[in-house]
Amino acid sequence: MIGVPPSLLSGPRPERLPLGALSARTLAAPEAAVLGLAGLLVTLPVFVQAPLVHTQPWLATLLTVPLLAAGLLLGLSERPEQARLGAVLVGFAGSWFCGSLFWGWCRLHPLWHLPIEALALPLALGGLRSRWQLAGAFYLASLLGTAATDCAMALTGVMALWPTVLAAEPSAAIGLLQDAATLVLSPANLALVVAFALALVALGRRLWLGSLAGRLVAITLITTLAVDGLFLALALNAPRWSGLI
Repeated sequence: MIGVPPSLLSGPRPERLPLGALSARTLAAPEAAVLGLAGLLVTLPVFVQAPLVHTQPWLATLLTVPLLAAGLLLGLSERPEQARLGAVLVGFAGSWFCGSLFWGWCRLHPLWHLPIEALALPLALGGLRSRWQLAGAFYLASLLGTAATDCAMALTGVMALWPTVLAAEPSAAIGLLQDAATLVLSPANLALVVAFALALVALGRRLWLGSLAGRLVAITLITTLAVDGLFLALALNAPRWSGLI
């Protein structure tokens, strides 16, 4: 995954079990807190960052500072539970910063999206071999989800409509966004989107059976799919709530 040796995330290969039969250890409170935080953070760029950065790009970007500070403070704690939560927050701060740069100043150039979102990639890769492994895992999972979404948008033709939607006046953007979302529902495009989703689910299922870092990647990818689905529903039925208008 983006140059990461699978062993760093998957850990020792355990007995393959169905997702409904995971061990009690998998559901232990400290780990559940880490995974729950990761799932929550995945929703923030779409439903909090996007509308904020649309009107206050500098404010959105500067919020990286308290996010990173809080993550570092927790991450350096001697308590493992707090250290893990802090590491996830550090990874999220990297994603938040890159997302703020793109959506604040470069949003009309969709081909710049992934390169800008990947600005912290070297730090994330380096973190995988340190105490910040969960930070790197969260950032990489978010980047992989972004790459999959952008690729699907490009192949379905939605990305070509992106600049027009974002540059339009709000009254016109509503209809344009609905048209773009409707394009996804054509049989061929819907089949393509489903194929991408199934591939990410399969990857997430495999990683879930490994280490905590692998499960963190899995929950991040699955939550990304859920958020993408909700965004599509909002674009079709309530465009003003999508965060883009």
